[in-house]
Amino acid sequence: MIEALQYEFIRNALLAAILASIACGIIGTYVVVKRIVFISGGIAHAAFGGIGLGYFLGINPVLGVIPFSIASALGIGLVSRKSKLPEDTTIGIFWSMGMALGVIFIGLTPGYAPDLFSYLFGNILTVPFSDVILMLILDFIIIVSVSLLYKEFLALSFDEEFAEISGIKVTILYLFLLSLVAITVVMLVRIVGIILVIALLTIPAAIAKQYTDSLRKMMFLSIFFGVLFTLCGLWFSYLFDMASGATIILFSGCAFGISSTYKSITKRLHNTRM
Repeated sequence: MIEALQYEFIRNALLAAILASIACGIIGTYVVVKRIVFISGGIAHAAFGGIGLGYFLGINPVLGVIPFSIASALGIGLVSRKSKLPEDTTIGIFWSMGMALGVIFIGLTPGYAPDLFSYLFGNILTVPFSDVILMLILDFIIIVSVSLLYKEFLALSFDEEFAEISGIKVTILYLFLLSLVAITVVMLVRIVGIILVIALLTIPAAIAKQYTDSLRKMMFLSIFFGVLFTLCGLWFSYLFDMASGATIILFSGCAFGISSTYKSITKRLHNTRM
């Protein structure tokens, strides 16, 4: 692996893996604790419309994903909170509408859509340095936002009624949290693709939740697991010439299975001794 560092695309892949893991660790923790995994999945799939828009306008598709995913996040949040529609119905509508718009935009674009497969299933080895810079900026936005609003997000995640009584504008804060989820989705699109985003957003945080109840510790553990899984997945994909995004997700899923089994065994042993 060391000799592979001489290649620019490997260095970009490593930087992208670390930057994406930071966003996953922080925002994924809120996604798991607040149980908004399927909303995150809806935002991720609706973002395909942004990729189609990027191809149609002839710009970097990732730049098309940013406004589209944020608009989808705000739309899902507002409709599910302000209307009588069940939340899963709202997610389903935005999910399918975004995918449909993406297909139509790509169909209207003259010629062949290059790298479309990598946006669906991810290819960390094709991340250009310009996208690494974009990830760095998005990471900065996420870290600053969470640092400034940590207590408010904590209240929103664990007890929304208490947060509202405390004077926190819950709906606005919730929509802002969904916007941060949308930004994280943008970062993950190049790593594991739209279809697999939800796995990397939730698995590291779900494993971290097995070892601590502290939100702050969960974030740091989740970042550690995210970096570990993406780098190990990248290494295995390099060694065995497999799809990088799918390898990262399979490695993460196996780690979750091992961790869950270990926690189950230790819990039984503890109960037996008592």
